[in-house]
Amino acid sequence: MKEIISIHIGQTGIQLGGAIWPLFCQEHHISPNGVIDNIFATDSLKKFFNETATGIYRTRSVFVDLEPTSIHQLRTGRYQGLFGWEQLSSGKNSSGGVYARGRRIGEETVVEQALERVRRAAEQC
Repeated sequence: MKEIISIHIGQTGIQLGGAIWPLFCQEHHISPNGVIDNIFATDSLKKFFNETATGIYRTRSVFVDLEPTSIHQLRTGRYQGLFGWEQLSSGKNSSGGVYARGRRIGEETVVEQALERVRRAAEQC
């Protein structure tokens, strides 16, 4: 079976991911805290979700941004149970929507963290 890793980068990518994952949960009958109704459990949901040892489903995704505001919305939102800390990566600076500024202040640690988290997500497939 093929598995899909969604990578959401920047404020727009994170906001799109924040809107898409609730729809995936609704389609696969997963509650906001990652619990599935076993009546509707199928193998197709494992393309998009990882099952933890405790039976909770988490998204197979990585979220990356230079500033923490949009990531913080995921950490505190209604669907916060779907996203593990290892999936969310943010820096401390804002580029203000200017690519050149983001490129100059882009912290190497954020890039390294993002690549490491994508690698981990791929290993879990």
